[in-house]
Amino acid sequence: MSLKLGFQGSERLREIGLFGGLGDEVLQDLSGSLDMIELPPGSVVFREGDSGREMFVLLDGEMEVLKQSKRKHETRVAVLGPGDWFGEMSILDVLPRSATVRAVAPSRLLRLTAHDLDSLYRRDLRAYSLLVLNIAREMSRRLRVCDNLLAELVANVIDEYTRPNRNG
Repeated sequence: MSLKLGFQGSERLREIGLFGGLGDEVLQDLSGSLDMIELPPGSVVFREGDSGREMFVLLDGEMEVLKQSKRKHETRVAVLGPGDWFGEMSILDVLPRSATVRAVAPSRLLRLTAHDLDSLYRRDLRAYSLLVLNIAREMSRRLRVCDNLLAELVANVIDEYTRPNRNG
């Protein structure tokens, strides 16, 4: 089911990092134009490999991000809560979805399409730039987390294989 956030929605958007730095007028326009989606638990927003030209902001609820291994084993790689956003990679790089996202609890999402971003670009270049910069900052933060996890994994593997054998 698709709804609009409505008049009070600009206050809600102000609390979300994606919209940080945007003015009242832009927030009001977005809250009146972006679709809101309500999902029950178990609903899949999109699947790994799907094409997509939209991203989502989690207003309420909880989502899980699942990644499939080459052996077709699905692993939870993240849990998202209110204020988090996802799906932005498909808007930026136009490649298939890199993961599956599924509702864990009843959830409300805001849908932001490539068309919505293009409209913002044409109306207000400053607001568009701030929004894209906010996306880039979050992607940079996520990359740092992944770098740290990878470093720990590699260090643990090296320790395991270079440790002297105590059994023999």
